[in-house]
Amino acid sequence: MMLAVGDASGDAYAADFVRALRELRPNLRALGLGGEQMAAAGVELVAHQRELAVGGFVELLPDLHRVVRTWFRVGAALDRTRPDLLVLVDSAGFNVPFARRAQRKGVPILYYVCPQVWAWRRRRVRKIARRVDRLAAIFPFESEVYAGSKAAVDYVGHPLVDRLGAEAPRDREAARRSLGLPAAATVVALFPGSRRDEVRHCLPVMTDAAAAMLARRPELHFALPVAPSLERAFIERRLDGANGSRLPIRVVEGRSLDVLVACDVALSKPGTTTLEAVLLERPLVVTARASALTAVLVRRLVQVDSLTLPNLIAGRAIVPELLQGDAVPERIADAVLDLLDGEPRSRQLAAFADVRRALGGGGAARRAAQVAEEMLVARGLA
Repeated sequence: MMLAVGDASGDAYAADFVRALRELRPNLRALGLGGEQMAAAGVELVAHQRELAVGGFVELLPDLHRVVRTWFRVGAALDRTRPDLLVLVDSAGFNVPFARRAQRKGVPILYYVCPQVWAWRRRRVRKIARRVDRLAAIFPFESEVYAGSKAAVDYVGHPLVDRLGAEAPRDREAARRSLGLPAAATVVALFPGSRRDEVRHCLPVMTDAAAAMLARRPELHFALPVAPSLERAFIERRLDGANGSRLPIRVVEGRSLDVLVACDVALSKPGTTTLEAVLLERPLVVTARASALTAVLVRRLVQVDSLTLPNLIAGRAIVPELLQGDAVPERIADAVLDLLDGEPRSRQLAAFADVRRALGGGGAARRAAQVAEEMLVARGLA
């Protein structure tokens, strides 16, 4: 079996999926594009996902050589091994074109964590349906998105529910001790993203907002986890360039869940971290910036009212969302400070309960592995 996984959250989901499939097939051999968690699950990495830690439109250009190099490396592995099954996890920019290459080789394809075509670029629905054999959807409404296409869609639930279940860290004091944060401090967590372009655009506005908060609340502390797809030195250089080195920001390699548990409020770009905050019951504000050209293209393509997953799932604005022109440091500071205590905090946490219920009761990796097993059996691999 081969996997193609291009980002940090997908790395975690794929690792759980591989472990679940190995319970059904102990002799499974897995290789592909991924990260450290997949490697720990026994996947042979033919390329590391850090090479794809880029996104956007024009933002992609400076790192295009990395993407091209990874494309050829993963493609060569596909040609060499001719796997019995290819499992794609999210990362539509890489995986949708790669699905076409695998399809031409006659390789069956399972797409686990479907591309968010319901948010934008809906024309991709039929393209994806033509190129993959089955889809394992993590949101209940995704089955409706693919209705009328040839895609066979299985709703498996969201993999975060298992990862952040009873075993997830919950002890705020213990998390703070392990991170070197004062036990009695008021802590704001900063999540500027797991891709280089996200950090380049989002970190400066977050540090400006942190400075604005600190001017009003001098006792504040900040924590910033470095995503596994990035290097600590890259984050520290960006902090220096954004005057972040003058602020009380604790930079931590990895351990994003510990940072979430330790914080009083999280300030994050749109993405998986927003759902982690919901499941860990941590108040949340979302902010982001992109290049002017990317922002124009996104406005033309996006077909939903919010880019924040908890808002989309809840069907209403439960998380403040300050994007692009609205990402003004003082406004961001206001939104974060409002959630430190009082009614806004209580109201948001109560709304999070509805989102948690909508995400299902767990078992996503096991269900996705069962879909994969059915596909392998259909190929005569009993």
